[in-house]
Amino acid sequence: MDKRLRGMIPEDDESVAQVGHPAPAWMVNYADLMTELVCFFVILYAMSAALNKDVQSAATEVQEMIEAGEVAGNVTMNKDGLLISLEEQGKLAFFESGKSELTGEMKETLDKMFDVLKKISEKNEVIIEGHTDNIPIRTDDFSSNWDLSTARATEVVKYFINKGFPPVKMAAIGYGSHRPIVPNISPENRRKNRRVVFFVKTSSGKFENAKAHDKEKKKEKKKHGGH
Repeated sequence: MDKRLRGMIPEDDESVAQVGHPAPAWMVNYADLMTELVCFFVILYAMSAALNKDVQSAATEVQEMIEAGEVAGNVTMNKDGLLISLEEQGKLAFFESGKSELTGEMKETLDKMFDVLKKISEKNEVIIEGHTDNIPIRTDDFSSNWDLSTARATEVVKYFINKGFPPVKMAAIGYGSHRPIVPNISPENRRKNRRVVFFVKTSSGKFENAKAHDKEKKKEKKKHGGH
């Protein structure tokens, strides 16, 4: 009596590999196809930020400034967006030690960055990240590096807003000394860790919320006669 279930492939079928025998030839092509598909989607996911032409153009502009020596820092892109990191180099200081006020050199750097960032703010949010080294701080103004880094990021935001940057598209965040890019083992490394990062988000969720907020404000303004 044949005990095979209905729909099962017979064991002697050529497409079925016998125990101890190599897999059928079609399996090699199938495995290659699946591997290529996985790689394709991984690349698409990782390069989603690069596919945004406006963000890519901004990255190119800033990179050209860095190569020309106008700005000190570096540019990177990942799946979340564009990261522009401004680092102190040589005698260039963005802030006085233990202070949050922008130095003249920092203002000049921000002036060069302003037009590039404002252009892409139409479709993207810009988050300013403040980072410090690991030297502890405790003053009347700041009780920790958390406070100092947040205050410094906020000063950058305020400077941009005063120049006409849309407030709804900008935010400040401080990480203190907890996200170093190099170990804090030398003055040079600590200088690299004292940085300001412009994070341009390419995800659309927050932007849609901001756009809806703008529309609601305009509606309210029109409702009250523009006052």
